[in-house]
Amino acid sequence: MNWQEIASERKRKQEELIPPEWRIPSPPEDLLDVTSIPQTCGLLTARELEITDTIDVNVILSKLADGTWSSVELTRAFLKRAIIAHQLTNCLTEIFIERALERALEVDEFLKKNGRTMGPLHGLPISLKDQFCMKGLETIMGYVSWVGQVSDHDAAIVEILYELGAVPFVRTNVPQTLMWGETYNTVFGRTTNPYNRKLTPGGSSGGEGALVALRGSPVGIGTDIGGSVRIPAGFTGIYSLRPCYGRLPYEGAANVLEGQEAITSAIGPMASDISALKTFTKAVLDAKPWNKDPLVLRKPWSDAEYALTEHGGKGAQLCFAVMLDNGLVRPQPPVRRAMSMLVSALTDAGHKVIDWENKLHLELHAANVRPVFVDTEGVPANTLLSVLQEHILSADGGEDYRAVCSRSGEPLLQTMMPHAEQPDPHHPWDPHPTFLDEPFTITLRNAGKGAISAYELWQLHKKKVEIRKQYLDHWERTKTRTGTGRPIDAILCPVAPYPAPPHGHNSNDFYTSIWNVLDYAATAFPVTKVDPSLDLPDPSPDSFYNQEDEAVFKLYDPEVFFNAPVGLQLVGRTQEEEAVVAMTEIAVSALETWKRVYSKS
Repeated sequence: MNWQEIASERKRKQEELIPPEWRIPSPPEDLLDVTSIPQTCGLLTARELEITDTIDVNVILSKLADGTWSSVELTRAFLKRAIIAHQLTNCLTEIFIERALERALEVDEFLKKNGRTMGPLHGLPISLKDQFCMKGLETIMGYVSWVGQVSDHDAAIVEILYELGAVPFVRTNVPQTLMWGETYNTVFGRTTNPYNRKLTPGGSSGGEGALVALRGSPVGIGTDIGGSVRIPAGFTGIYSLRPCYGRLPYEGAANVLEGQEAITSAIGPMASDISALKTFTKAVLDAKPWNKDPLVLRKPWSDAEYALTEHGGKGAQLCFAVMLDNGLVRPQPPVRRAMSMLVSALTDAGHKVIDWENKLHLELHAANVRPVFVDTEGVPANTLLSVLQEHILSADGGEDYRAVCSRSGEPLLQTMMPHAEQPDPHHPWDPHPTFLDEPFTITLRNAGKGAISAYELWQLHKKKVEIRKQYLDHWERTKTRTGTGRPIDAILCPVAPYPAPPHGHNSNDFYTSIWNVLDYAATAFPVTKVDPSLDLPDPSPDSFYNQEDEAVFKLYDPEVFFNAPVGLQLVGRTQEEEAVVAMTEIAVSALETWKRVYSKS
């Protein structure tokens, strides 16, 4: 068979795994927001809706522990809702209903026999991005050449989930190569955003984002090398955590660019409620993952750090720095409004907010692209940080991706834009017109220059260390401006310069990828949605930073971005996951209070 036939046959087999009694009618093409369909389609019983609409993971775990809900009925409910979500957004890859229910029964019988839970995640269904190998299942990861590649092992995180009592129950869609901020591949097709199917859910953990947003999973596990758990979270209105390198176990998972260790991918949880970020991360760290993955730091969960002992302690006034504009691409009106809401909420809650002074942004960004050793003399300091990430991640000249694609003959995708050469029954709409000839990332990458030498790559690694030191010093110097006696506690910034954009238009990831280069812990959390009455287009500025800045400006139309969620980030320092989660909880609580107050005024 040729690659098209292999892909088509694999997609057909996936569709056959959906029980006929769980199928729902396809929504009309002009129905863009499908978030209410799980409640109205009639497939879920009242009890199943009660279960799957419970977004607080700790409530779910409590009801599992005391026997109010069994793991079998819980897993079955989430399986049905996941299948509904898949029929609405095309978010799944691996569907293994019988295997998941058998595992849930095993967990229930353990509780019945022993009178105690199997572990801190007892009975909890957990979805996984299509990187996490499970013994006996294919791990395709968006590549035709990996169809039929059955794993002979469980990834370390899967082993730990079993030990903790969890129930892995579905795996979710990714883009080909993983290195896109959207979710499309030639095997499983395109994943759409449940809030507006003409918009992308982001990527590369976009399948998880769409699934969790539709309450098809209480907790999902994604990965993040440039924003891949934060971008989908921001675009689909959910929560996520990007831990630092080596905090959670990656061992045994499939990946691209294996051997590239300067900017590595990190595992992170994704959920509809912020409580899940702590619950999941603490449970995994309490399982001592460094005994399964040699790259995991021997750093247990710290209750002291979660209590913000290095940030004045619980209840102390915090000082946040706001990075509204990174100096490369200006944020659109809904994003600016979300930032304004957050600043007002934190200020009303008694915290301090100051401006973040951008540093080295152009140099940091371009270091992720294939190096042309950009001449930065005369470039403003607030844009210098962009040059590193893009050079490092393309140092092989694309050989890794081409090698995998060549095995099947499938094309290496050059765009996420829908077009005639990429027919997709899950995306019947015409592509939204583009205003961008070439993303700024590609300009920096200077595509076509080929791979670089080991020596040139070493120089990039050296430069990255130098920049990380400069950024550390820059952070420390904020102590003179905070008024707390400490440097700033965290940075607040957009997830992207736009809300969830039309398919093919997520061209810029620097609001997230900068923190991967610096290896700072970060969360993403929902703030609002696009409101055409509030988010009016801006008048044209006198000048633009670059061609992508201009294209993002021209792209904005409140009708195009109808109903799009808007998420923001909270960024802490290296290996500061506990504090970042705690500060995000404070920010979210302040936002909820602010919304209640001002919704009545």
